[in-house]
Amino acid sequence: MKKHEWRETTEEGETRLVSASRHGGKWQLRSRLKSEAEWTKFPVIPLDDLETLREILENKYRRNRIPEDHVTEVDALIEAVKRRG
Repeated sequence: MKKHEWRETTEEGETRLVSASRHGGKWQLRSRLKSEAEWTKFPVIPLDDLETLREILENKYRRNRIPEDHVTEVDALIEAVKRRG
């Protein structure tokens, strides 16, 4: 299992912790505010989070830390969300 984590600031100024993982060929995302104890799992990953994940994966791929197929998988997920929405 490969895990990718990042932090971002919400519009309210709170810190949001995000963790995306790939296990068994499937991507999963969970997040929580720093002030919360419980993680929220997303059955469908929001487009904003997919785009952020894609940037992180691209940077890791350029440093030869992950295989290219991880980036292309997330690209396909982004395209699927855009077609639906």
